[in-house]
Amino acid sequence: MEFLGHFERRKVSIGACGRAFGTPCIHEHACIRCPMLWPDPAQRDRLVEIRGNLLARIAEAEREGWFGEVEGLQVSLAGAEDELAQLDAEQTCRGTAVDLGMPTFAQIAIRTSDVEEPAP
Repeated sequence: MEFLGHFERRKVSIGACGRAFGTPCIHEHACIRCPMLWPDPAQRDRLVEIRGNLLARIAEAEREGWFGEVEGLQVSLAGAEDELAQLDAEQTCRGTAVDLGMPTFAQIAIRTSDVEEPAP
């Protein structure tokens, strides 16, 4: 039961966490920074909103002289941009057909006619 519960606890608002079973979260649930976050494509608009909010908070922190806060927010902003890039890359890949090199019937039929009979 604990193993199945692990997967339920790994669901976050913008996707799922890919951490291994039994490992603690080193990001203290600041999932936007975590490279193990698997963003949900349905949450793309939420990620865009988070990125916009981070940009506004960075501007405010710079204006107020909170340089330590700026650094932390920039790490989160880089994470949000990485997650958006990941979603965009997945969308591009899904829209691209991949030729698996499957032979046509004519190619298969030609090959079967070239087979020699085994010697008795």
